[in-house]
Amino acid sequence: MGTSTPVNIPSKMKAWVYGQHGKPEDVLKLEFEVDVPDVNDDQVLIKVLAASLNPIDFKRMGGSFKATDSPLPTVAGYDVAGVVVRVGSKVKEIKVGDEVYGDIHEQAHHPKDCGSLAEYTAVDEKSSRGIKAVKEGGRVVTIWPAGPVVPPIFVFVVTSTGFVLSKLNPYIEEGKLKPVIDPKGPFPFSNAIEAFSHLQSGRAIGKVAINPIP
Repeated sequence: MGTSTPVNIPSKMKAWVYGQHGKPEDVLKLEFEVDVPDVNDDQVLIKVLAASLNPIDFKRMGGSFKATDSPLPTVAGYDVAGVVVRVGSKVKEIKVGDEVYGDIHEQAHHPKDCGSLAEYTAVDEKSSRGIKAVKEGGRVVTIWPAGPVVPPIFVFVVTSTGFVLSKLNPYIEEGKLKPVIDPKGPFPFSNAIEAFSHLQSGRAIGKVAINPIP
């Protein structure tokens, strides 16, 4: 469990939750009494200040990846920016008060516990984990969507890691790198469904951001 801190963390929070698959406007609900997630020894708890949406968000919500999705009901969202308010006992590189950003990795054998469209979310300090695939020393490299591959296999997506993102920090702090935010945003937390609708329209330019998050 997480280490104790002087930060006042409530037991309940607001979060956008879906309990079945479907369109955001049909299944995504703003709930006010969601449990603040527990923190395992290798996790950190983030007070979410901003989030952004990606096509994977509404595709998962729509049921495109049912076999690997988090157990329902689940909190939507992957991209997150916020402040660390609690750390697990085995966390070494992140401390309470650190400002962090990134995405919540989700893998077939390790689905996310809680998404970013919430007041708090818990994430692994290091979310990349090795798994065996094909055979010892073997690999399958493909462009998604893939053609038929004879099971049993593990399919996993290669994404950026926290180490790679950390290389961008100096450029962001010096103002040399500025994220492109869609001009219709940021959307307030209460308008998350409108933000999803804009993303799905195909007219979004840059990141569809949600901020502030209460």
